[in-house]
Amino acid sequence: MGKRSRLRKKEHQNNSKPGGRDNRDNAGWGAGYADIIKENKLFEAYYRELGLVPEGEFDQFMEAMREPLPATIRITGYKSHAKEILHCLKNKYFKEIQEVEIDGQKIEAPQPLSWYPDELAWHTNMSRKILRKSPLLEKFHQFLVSETESGNISRQEAVSMIPPLLMKIEPHHKILDLCAAPGSKTAQLIEMLHSDMDVPFPEGFVIANDVDNKRCYLLVHQAKRLNSPCIMVVNHDASCIPRLQIDTENGQKGTLFYDRVLCDVPCSGDGTMRKNIDVWKKWTTSNSLHLHGLQIRIAVRGVEQLAVGGRMVYSTCSLNPIEDEAVIATLLEKSEGALELADASVDLPGLKWMPGVTKWKLMTKEGQWYKDWSEVPANRHTQIRPTMFPPTDTEKLANMKLERCMRILPHHQNTGAHISDGMQLHPVKEQSSSSVPQPEDSPVGTPLPETPLEDGERDGGKEAGEDSVCVYSDSVLCSRPPPNKKMKRHGFKEDPFVFLTEDDPVFPPIESFYDLSPDFPKINVLTRTHEGKKRHLYMVSKELRNVMLNNSERMKVINTGVKVWSRNSDGEEFGCAFRLAQEGIYTLFPYIRSRMITVSVEDIKILLTQENPYLSKLEEDAHQQAKKIGMGSIVLKYQPDNSNPDGPQCPIELCGWRGKTSIRAFVPRNERFHYLRMLGVEVFREKQGQGPREEEEVKDEVKEGETENGNKDVSTKQELRGENQGDEHLKGDEREGGGEILTSP
Repeated sequence: MGKRSRLRKKEHQNNSKPGGRDNRDNAGWGAGYADIIKENKLFEAYYRELGLVPEGEFDQFMEAMREPLPATIRITGYKSHAKEILHCLKNKYFKEIQEVEIDGQKIEAPQPLSWYPDELAWHTNMSRKILRKSPLLEKFHQFLVSETESGNISRQEAVSMIPPLLMKIEPHHKILDLCAAPGSKTAQLIEMLHSDMDVPFPEGFVIANDVDNKRCYLLVHQAKRLNSPCIMVVNHDASCIPRLQIDTENGQKGTLFYDRVLCDVPCSGDGTMRKNIDVWKKWTTSNSLHLHGLQIRIAVRGVEQLAVGGRMVYSTCSLNPIEDEAVIATLLEKSEGALELADASVDLPGLKWMPGVTKWKLMTKEGQWYKDWSEVPANRHTQIRPTMFPPTDTEKLANMKLERCMRILPHHQNTGAHISDGMQLHPVKEQSSSSVPQPEDSPVGTPLPETPLEDGERDGGKEAGEDSVCVYSDSVLCSRPPPNKKMKRHGFKEDPFVFLTEDDPVFPPIESFYDLSPDFPKINVLTRTHEGKKRHLYMVSKELRNVMLNNSERMKVINTGVKVWSRNSDGEEFGCAFRLAQEGIYTLFPYIRSRMITVSVEDIKILLTQENPYLSKLEEDAHQQAKKIGMGSIVLKYQPDNSNPDGPQCPIELCGWRGKTSIRAFVPRNERFHYLRMLGVEVFREKQGQGPREEEEVKDEVKEGETENGNKDVSTKQELRGENQGDEHLKGDEREGGGEILTSP
């Protein structure tokens, strides 16, 4: 018997004993894999010595670090439905769970984060583990999962929400998110761009970058839930992300500088111990030493791309000054007055934070301390660099105002972890042409440190030879690029992004069928194929179109645009080969002037709970409107009724299909759940494999002699001809319209 077989046999025997895996799965909420001991003597000694925690609070600090991370949720602020979701949470789900007890622990009523605007972020003492597994919280958990998938709620750590708020985003801002995955902060940036939902195409946009190709697709998933035409996901090393060109208003080429840059750099993560338990075992002081050089290079690249008068927020989830204040001090010192650290002390009233530090020292993993660079022996110079220490010039140090950095400690507001935020930079000198990469004979100043990194600790494993050499000219941090070479394309091969021309033959039938307004921006429509039939049509803002057309060879685009139309195989016989896509309805709706049916609350309930109801199921007003419209894709529009305060107080637009004698909504399952909840309908399903469940069955919706979808014994091919054709690309739950749900009023 081989060694692996013996180990597997031994593991099976252990799991069969009392306390093994079988028993562990059936144990209480505290059970699970063997608990990691939440102790790290080096961590405690290091931070006690640095004195970053106020005197007398260190024991509280360590106790908080050992506690489970509280659950926090954020309601997406740019959706017009945010207030309805908040109303549903406060008046239904929060009331139901506030008296629940689990293993003797009373679940406290969720509370709003005092510093987050408009009560759009909440936290509770429930851990994620209890939330996922407790039968008493199953409804609430399903609600969170469903609303998260439909983009209306984000389950996001509290401190992760801070950096985007400090950026003070306006709808016209051009934003760069340098290290964006997994995308929760990116989602906040998109929401802020769309603060006015009456404007389908804000002037601003977000370019979200990540070095890891696989994580870029996680980022796409997060961004796609918000259905914005103003987001582009790219795949580059943040420390040398290319400088982009755009067409300027005077018709010439210009360099793209961003109004806002988010620099949430890779870090040692010792502030995440409450959720990343492995950090307790793996933490050493060398983690910060290895990452310091990379963090500076990324921050420098962010500053290089920042517009004059713009703002960059630098953040980490690390307590270590080497990753925080040391990086900021390096930027300020080398910029020679071109940058300043902004005062954000009043930006988030209610947030408790500690000021940045101006003194710190450095310790090796062997326990050796160094107060300044002069004490470091020569054999340590490759691991320890001068920029890791505070400036020695006291006047220069005072002018940096490092105390404006914001330190969030976990025991002050029971936040998930410490994060170092609020390091905001304002260029105060005009960037001259010398800030654009120059030929190799440009004057070179003192280079920033090229600290060696261990394998896997670079920003995703950058190729050798791709490091930028940093130079300083005209008091602005700038960077000399590596020698010109063809960009390497890693990861999956992406389909092309092909913009359509205004005279493309695909447009006339679409314009006629939907009676598009003359100002519809046809040049912003793109597809993902050069040849053959176009299966889907997408839209981006004109500003992103400008970026894409001028930089196709400079950047690797993973995804952009929101889907607005999908091909319907036999749609030509109804007048148009493309049906509307729910993802893009809020982008398209302002331009559509026909094929709209105004529906009531009861109509929406019918459409979302029955797959293909007869037209006669609609109320008289909607029924008469539908009879006047031919077969094909339609918009179902609901307008708030001020005389009915119990109904949704926000407009709703749904994509639908008008059949020969029936009608249906083309809405993905989770969005169906979302709209039904807004209408006061209970939606609850059993766990997978057990089927759906309802609290009070609504039997009068399925009359005797009718099928569940509301139709009598009518041949689908005869009655719904064309309705399901062309939807082969949809997932089952989208194609079937979420027919498995059951509801109760």
